[in-house]
Amino acid sequence: MNELFSPYQLGPVTLRNRFIRSAAFENMCRRNLPTQQLQDYHVSVARGGVGMTTVAYCAVDRSGVSFDGQLYVRPEALPGLKQLTDAVHAEGAKVSIQLGHCGNMTHRSTCHCMPVSASNGFNLYSPTLHRRLKVSEIKTLVKKFGEAVDFSREAGFDCVEIHAGHAYLISQFIAPRTNRRRDEYGGRFENRVRFLNEVLDEVMLHARGDASKRPLAVLVKTNMWDDCWRGIDIEEGIRVAQEIARHKVDGIVLSGGTVSASPMTILGGAMPIHTLAHYMPQKMWWLKAALLIPGVGRMMIPTVPFKELYFMEQAKRFQEVIRDVPLVYVGGVQSGDNCQRIMDEGFPLFQLAHVLIKDPDFVRHVQANPHYHAGCTRSNYCVGRMYSKDMKCHECVLRDGETISPTLQNEIRRLSL
Repeated sequence: MNELFSPYQLGPVTLRNRFIRSAAFENMCRRNLPTQQLQDYHVSVARGGVGMTTVAYCAVDRSGVSFDGQLYVRPEALPGLKQLTDAVHAEGAKVSIQLGHCGNMTHRSTCHCMPVSASNGFNLYSPTLHRRLKVSEIKTLVKKFGEAVDFSREAGFDCVEIHAGHAYLISQFIAPRTNRRRDEYGGRFENRVRFLNEVLDEVMLHARGDASKRPLAVLVKTNMWDDCWRGIDIEEGIRVAQEIARHKVDGIVLSGGTVSASPMTILGGAMPIHTLAHYMPQKMWWLKAALLIPGVGRMMIPTVPFKELYFMEQAKRFQEVIRDVPLVYVGGVQSGDNCQRIMDEGFPLFQLAHVLIKDPDFVRHVQANPHYHAGCTRSNYCVGRMYSKDMKCHECVLRDGETISPTLQNEIRRLSL
């Protein structure tokens, strides 16, 4: 356990231990601006002992916002974010911010424009038509990623995490499923990763290129595999990770799955269908109705049996190939024993979210008891709730006296068995 709680040098940033709160979407912003609730949550996690907490998810441009409760890069967000980073630093933790663009995973009413992607198409889950980005617009977005790094530095962050997975915009360019272009950004693999490479060139330039500015650490979240039709497989996922490693980033976060096609690959377990429909915004009325048709909801979002450390087998395959950049493990961390196994397998850092939603003091509990288990049942109520409310564990909701209908309570109880 000594290694778990030993400092780690993440590029220019020293973490006090190996625990990182992953960029799980909080939905704690209002009018796309940070709130006291967002600050209080990340401060509680920092006070609970993590080495670094990650604020999720900040779009580099208004067109990349997928929820009203998300951040995007604009001057009005700076004061609240600076207050948040100062408060986290006061608790002894570092703080990161996830930067990305959702591409077609949004709706005109949210992003205030026609959604964009690598190619023209229709996103069934919004639902919305989306259009192909022009080359000139791609170049503009690349610049915006660099500007977002400068924005993050000004807001007091120590690290940025670039989101290149889960079928958001960067991975929409990488996957043949969503990229049908015939220009220099489509077709063969080298073209499909061009946008990723241009973004990372710009990010590293802004994170490290100017000696007069404070350097930032850079992590990149990528998919090991998409787990969907015409998505990337493990072999191509390894090639993507090799492209990322060429940029000498400080770490690669290994995830998997696709938000729209295989969400439970990302999360593990079952989605609480009635809970999801209950909290889904009314503008998605047709999807709410479809989810509640007997058998249809579970067909749309099939269960993936939950097991602790569910990405370990795939992550170890990347470990065999990627040796010059640290690999960050994420997926199914529930206990002190899990944390120790991750270290024993050779991963120097790991991210966790579900257990910190249920128990912000998880790290301190593990420090006191190496075999501590958080007891998270993976009912995924916290995820179903986040569509229109903050991400919160059902146990915390009941503890705080908030009412949950008997129907939702029964569903949570059944999925928790």
